[in-house]
Amino acid sequence: MRGQIIWYDLMTTDPEAALAFYAPITGWTSDQIDRPTDGSPPYTVIKAAGQPIGGVLPLPGEVAAAGAPPHWIAHVHVDDVDAMAAKVESLGGRIHRPGTDIPSVGRFAMVADPQGGPFTLFAPTEELTAVTEGEGTFSWAELNTTDHEAAWDFYSNLLGWQRRGAMEMPPVGTYLMFEDASSATKGGMWSFAAKMNAPVHWLYYVTVRDADAAVAAIQATGGRVLNGPIDIEGGRIAQCMDPQGAAFAVYAETATG
Repeated sequence: MRGQIIWYDLMTTDPEAALAFYAPITGWTSDQIDRPTDGSPPYTVIKAAGQPIGGVLPLPGEVAAAGAPPHWIAHVHVDDVDAMAAKVESLGGRIHRPGTDIPSVGRFAMVADPQGGPFTLFAPTEELTAVTEGEGTFSWAELNTTDHEAAWDFYSNLLGWQRRGAMEMPPVGTYLMFEDASSATKGGMWSFAAKMNAPVHWLYYVTVRDADAAVAAIQATGGRVLNGPIDIEGGRIAQCMDPQGAAFAVYAETATG
């Protein structure tokens, strides 16, 4: 669906170790796919309950050279990558990698919002449906930025996302919630990056069965827990970092009845 996050990639320094780390925490399975003999890096598709949701690949040299650590990045479904990349620039954002074809897969461009939050524009060759429910799926996208209202103006104009309320979270400030083209609340934005002493970034939440068990497994296998686990409305969450340094979060729905 246009304007919806449909795919998540992990760019990391050790894909094999990262896959071994995440599998017992998220329940993911994986399949390495063949790449054309053009120097492209190996790529492994990750699956939740047998459904493809993203992939893992080596951190590209040019990305590492720019100072980026291992990280997750989301792909937003668009019809025309090049037109949307031009719109990113017109709205004050940046193009880090212009439209590029992946044979038999689609076309993508790596971009950033005006505050520096990175994401990817993606036009798949074949229709691709986001998998958003169940263990191992990504259930929430959170932008930690320096000016969430300015960021919101950018994303709503670019992708047609809809604002769905806000809540005050002292001492941090306002947490703005939004929905994407799927008409479900899918994420939040807040001006928290400076308070974290961190660059502007997106944080993606993976659904797990038990947040406390996931935290224990993360700590036991070389990962770090940055915050939590804590209770929120309807669930329990923790913000974490994998052994290679990529940030992610886990979410477990609270049982009802």
